Amino acid sequence: MTKDSRRPPGELEAAVMGVLWAAEAPMTAAEVQRELGAGLAYNTVQTVLFRLHDKQAVERDRAGRGHVYWPARDAASAAASRMRAALEDRADRHAVLQRFAASLDAADAAMLRQLLIDTEREPLTATERREPAIESERRGNR
Repeated sequence: MTKDSRRPPGELEAAVMGVLWAAEAPMTAAEVQRELGAGLAYNTVQTVLFRLHDKQAVERDRAGRGHVYWPARDAASAAASRMRAALEDRADRHAVLQRFAASLDAADAAMLRQLLIDTEREPLTATERREPAIESERRGNR
C-alpha cells in the first residue's frame, strides 16, 4: 500500500475485531492474518493485536510460542461503548442526542423508542451496564 493510499485510522483494527467476532474460537495472529488476506504482513497483524490488547479490546492467552486472541466483549457492547464515549465529553448532551435521534430512520427510531420503554421497565443491572465480556465458551479451553 502506498503512502497516498493508506487506510483511514482505525480501519485495520475494525477489520481485525470483525474477524475475531466472527470466529468460533480464539485465534492466533497467523489465523487472523489469513482471514484478513489483502497481503497484510504478519507483523502488522500482530502489532494491531498487541494494540487492541493494550486498549483492552481483546484478551489473550499463551499458546505455544505465541498467543490466541478473542474479543473482550461482543460487537454490540463495543458499539454501545463507542456511542457512550461520543457523549461523554460533550457540553450539550441534549443537542447531540437530539441530532442523533433526528438522523434515525423510522424503523430505527421505533426500535429505540421500544428499547427505552423496555429499559425503564427492567433497568440493566450494574453488571450489564459494565459491558459484559463474551461468554466463556467462546474462549475455548483456556
